[in-house]
Amino acid sequence: MSEDCRTSHEHSDAHEHNHDHGPLTEIARTRATRRSFIKGVIASGATLGATGYLFRSGEAQARTAGVERLVSLKVNGQVRRVDVLPHETLANTLRYKLGLTGTKLSCDRGECGACTVMVGDATNYSCTTLTHSVADKEITTIEGIAKNGQLHPVQKAFIEEIGPQCGFCTPGQVISAVALLKANPNPTIEQARRAMSGNLCRCGSYQQYLAGVMRAAKGG
Repeated sequence: MSEDCRTSHEHSDAHEHNHDHGPLTEIARTRATRRSFIKGVIASGATLGATGYLFRSGEAQARTAGVERLVSLKVNGQVRRVDVLPHETLANTLRYKLGLTGTKLSCDRGECGACTVMVGDATNYSCTTLTHSVADKEITTIEGIAKNGQLHPVQKAFIEEIGPQCGFCTPGQVISAVALLKANPNPTIEQARRAMSGNLCRCGSYQQYLAGVMRAAKGG
């Protein structure tokens, strides 16, 4: 091979070598590397998301698997069997599964008291109470307050004092008053005010409801 041919061949090799390591090649390789990295992250994330259940503790898995959807609720003295979701609130169960629509839904965040029911002898906001948590307890709604067609003394007193206006908050007000008088038949007005403070009235009939509580405490 002549000197000129050898020199030309070496220049060609050098050019190809420089082309392999040029700026455009480096950018292309960087893009390929980033693309591979992103694909790997997405693939691994999808795998972890799909198999996340496997990494939960045995206790957590047992809790999820062990929730019995068909539960027995003792409502207003009657045992009712009902299909309940794990995250279902008592308010939704009462209204939409058992048809007890006297329990009202308003704020749906445990602030207004329209959904108040009694669990045992204590008042509860049913919109923030999970149904599964009260499956073994006595639940009393507004439908269970009157007995044998006779209004409860609290209901009669509220009528006498013209407590309700729109009436939306009235079921919760009645439940709170009944629970108070069951625990304390002769409350002071301050005790009554405190017991009723968890029930909001959009019409502002607080004094009438309070007067009704005191009337009921005195026997009507």
